[in-house]
Amino acid sequence: MDKFLQLTITGLTTGMVYALIALGFVIIYKSSDVINFAQGELMVVGAYLLYAFIVQFGLPASLAMAATLGVAVLLGVTIERLVLRPMIGEPIISLIMVTIGLSSVLKGMVNAIWGPVPRPFPEFIPRANVAIGPAVVPADRLIAIAIALFFLVLFTLFFRFTREGIAMRAIADDQQAALSMGISVKRVFAVAWAIAAVSAAVAGAIVANIIGVGGEIAGLGLRVFPVVILGGLDSVPGAVIGGLIIGLLEAYTGGYIGEGLNLIIPFIVLLLVLMVRPYGLFGKVIIERV
Repeated sequence: MDKFLQLTITGLTTGMVYALIALGFVIIYKSSDVINFAQGELMVVGAYLLYAFIVQFGLPASLAMAATLGVAVLLGVTIERLVLRPMIGEPIISLIMVTIGLSSVLKGMVNAIWGPVPRPFPEFIPRANVAIGPAVVPADRLIAIAIALFFLVLFTLFFRFTREGIAMRAIADDQQAALSMGISVKRVFAVAWAIAAVSAAVAGAIVANIIGVGGEIAGLGLRVFPVVILGGLDSVPGAVIGGLIIGLLEAYTGGYIGEGLNLIIPFIVLLLVLMVRPYGLFGKVIIERV
């Protein structure tokens, strides 16, 4: 029972981080129909920014996190303004290739500033053990779940109740109708990229606190694709549920069957979902008549 509980906590932590990363994919796709292949590199940038503010500038953890999120917002808006906005009207494949190029640029910037060698991350989240019944789980896992849940709830409230969030939902439903109502698509795109950068920075900080800060964090960006496909490319609730399902599957597979299979189980799920329900559990089904 204690092993099951420990694996569940691990799976929930991984799942909530996946959900945060997937949220960035979903927001960009909902607003602009673009799949952002630079989300993993945005995570690395966020992790290194928090590392720099705490270790190199000596800021308290709370102030360093606020500064990291502020820089993430500026980075997201800058990327949209300088990289994506000039590509409006171009074929989708061109926009996707731009995000792939952006990932290489961000990776090069990180290596130029901090170098390619991974570094130990300061204890941004306490790592003491906590007893939950017969199981002993690291406190950083529980706090990571709480932090990820807080930001996911915050983003959900933003989409549902704020003017920008409602405008983003309107553009996702019908971009031409939103334009006719006076909604600024360019501003909404900028907000979408800012949110994607913030969610990536938070996820990067959580992952770095567990495994250290380094370029390998970017690999989670690709591992989240099964989450996005499972939940649905255009569904925010799907990103959360898909993240939890994949996170728990990885934990249980690695704990009960063996390490190694847990690395491929998300992609097995990806293939099954694409064959059975290509729009995901909560994705919008689009029927095209020719």
